[in-house]
Amino acid sequence: MTAGRGFMALAALIFGKWHPVGALWACLLFGFLDAVAIRLQGAVLPVVGEVPVQWVQALPYILTVVLLAGFIGKAVAPKSLGIPYVKERT
Repeated sequence: MTAGRGFMALAALIFGKWHPVGALWACLLFGFLDAVAIRLQGAVLPVVGEVPVQWVQALPYILTVVLLAGFIGKAVAPKSLGIPYVKERT
């Protein structure tokens, strides 16, 4: 995937604790953060003023890393991860 979305997809899978419904909610959260970053481009914030575009574009990735830092120890990967599938012959 382009534009770093693959990193966010893997982060959503880990953040969702390797469960499809959890990954769905994590993808919605990360998509919302990406939409907020797009919306904030060029906006003037009351306290800070105009935020550089590079900071706003980096916001979803920074928040992804922060969220993963808190949840990485609590998510246990499946035991079969990394074991190649061997098709049985009948």
